[in-house]
Amino acid sequence: MSMPAAVLPRLKQQSVVPGFGPALGFTLFYLSIVVLIPLGALALRAAGLGWSDFWQLATDPRTLAALRLSFLASLGAASINVVFGLLLAWVLVRYDFPGRRLVDAVIDLPFALPTAVAGIALTSLYAPNGWVGQVLTPLGFKVAYTPLGVIVALTFVSLPFVVRTVQPVLQDLDRDVEEAAATLGATRRHTFLRVVLPALLPALLTGYALALARAVGEYGSVIFIAGNIPYVSEIAPLLIVIRLEEFNYAAATAVAALMLGVSFTMLLIINLIQAWSRRRFGHGA
Repeated sequence: MSMPAAVLPRLKQQSVVPGFGPALGFTLFYLSIVVLIPLGALALRAAGLGWSDFWQLATDPRTLAALRLSFLASLGAASINVVFGLLLAWVLVRYDFPGRRLVDAVIDLPFALPTAVAGIALTSLYAPNGWVGQVLTPLGFKVAYTPLGVIVALTFVSLPFVVRTVQPVLQDLDRDVEEAAATLGATRRHTFLRVVLPALLPALLTGYALALARAVGEYGSVIFIAGNIPYVSEIAPLLIVIRLEEFNYAAATAVAALMLGVSFTMLLIINLIQAWSRRRFGHGA
């Protein structure tokens, strides 16, 4: 007895774009060429070093200092952007004011601006004789050529990822839910924490992951404002370039493999938290 056609699983869904097989094959081929094969080559090159040599290169004090600065500064920049990115998205969506379109366009500036130009601009601005630096230096805050300058540069380049991820979700959020909470006696703080924030949490986590990934790999804007002092303000991408210029390919491979492993682990954890938030609050990003 044959099963009804409606019960059988439909392996091929009807689509306005024909050719599921070729499209899937091209997608996998393109993904392999662009992402999987380069990462696989890096992993194989790192495996070829041998565990003892890899461990020696990975535990070099200069390598550990550069990795520590890169990831801690990226975490700090992404965390700052979660707060202020949400605030910017909220202002752009919920308020209408003169110059709103201009502010909305300026947020995308880090996308289009060359990173070297951003680094030079930030350095000239936060240097001890710059417009902002000459005000902060007498107060004891030195930004340029310090780890704080690295955080400033990473915050600048990763801000749009949070704003543009949260903004469409906030636009689709129904205000009737907030009004219902207000009629039930909820304060503004409770309405935001209990009603609005859970709906925005998956989008915030997505923006956080994107900002973190962008900040970890940033190079051009950081090398100008960081000062590139070993053990102080030297980031891991710059150390990889330095090792390559020294023809020390083994050390460059070890640093790159460590960055790949730590980045993958951090993004995996964030994605797991995001999946949990979707199941917990029942909202998609």
